[in-house]
Amino acid sequence: MLKGILDTSSYLIGILEEDISLKEARYNQQKGRRDQLRESISQKENDLAESIKKKELLEEVNILFHETADFARDQSRQQIESLVTKFLQYVFGENFSFEIELEQSRGQAWAEFYVVSNQGEYKVKNKPQDARGGGVVDVVSLALRVAVLESHQSPPVDGPIILDEPAKHVSEEYIVKVTKFLKEINGLFGRQIIVVTHQGHLAQVADKSFRVELKEGKSEVIDGILA
Repeated sequence: MLKGILDTSSYLIGILEEDISLKEARYNQQKGRRDQLRESISQKENDLAESIKKKELLEEVNILFHETADFARDQSRQQIESLVTKFLQYVFGENFSFEIELEQSRGQAWAEFYVVSNQGEYKVKNKPQDARGGGVVDVVSLALRVAVLESHQSPPVDGPIILDEPAKHVSEEYIVKVTKFLKEINGLFGRQIIVVTHQGHLAQVADKSFRVELKEGKSEVIDGILA
């Protein structure tokens, strides 16, 4: 009987030891998973902190880009306004000036152009096409071309300015001043200006001129002729 009890006890102890071994193995397995999870959480926390730093840096850079863009845009606006205003005043008188209004719409910058004339105590502000007929539009358009070319410095735009009938709506009263201003632009910026025109005043101030005539269905170029 004692032998039977010992055998039963040994059997039960074996079962308990096996169960303990299984539980130890499961514990070690769970402990290993816990350690892995802790390591993963720590890594994710580090990644999150690094991402936050990068996000903050990108936000700072983005703000800097916006501020730089705004500054550059404002500088360009002032340069263009100044040149166009000088052109308008040279041709039409000191009562005229040129203004650009910049607006933001859906993340894009938009520009509206205005010709301003001072009439005594009154200030009249119109878009170029509504101001004093086509002559103003021609002068503003011509000045804007030059101003945009000269204000664009990244990269600079080199080469001549080619104009086709740049002052066809400017009256005889003001055309001589337009030609003189073109001559000043040539000297001021050192940029060659090539003009195609029927107006003799523009040809007379040129350093070199060519007349193109149609003879018997063919164009004939005559060198050195001032109209």
